[in-house]
Amino acid sequence: MVVYELSEEQVNKVFRALADATRRDIVRRTLSAEVRVSDLAAAYDMSFAAVQKHVAALEAAGLVTKIARGRERIVRGQPDTIRHVQELLTSFEDIWRQRISRLDEFLATETD
Repeated sequence: MVVYELSEEQVNKVFRALADATRRDIVRRTLSAEVRVSDLAAAYDMSFAAVQKHVAALEAAGLVTKIARGRERIVRGQPDTIRHVQELLTSFEDIWRQRISRLDEFLATETD
């Protein structure tokens, strides 16, 4: 049995957070470089407070961290969380590939 680094609750938070297009875009931006919250807010057609709420949801899911640098708040993506979720998704893919393989084998024996 595979043991994941993320609890079921954490996985649920990640997928809920990633269900929103703005949050996915914030994750994409912050994985490639650190971004100030004010710069994120300027990139979207929404209030600063709304962007802060998106960042807070991503932070709660472990997808980003927010650090204080002077008066600025810097958001940094967390690739380890993405990696753990990818491992989970890969395990689901493996299960389906095994099922398809067994079905292929079954159908091959039925036609012989």
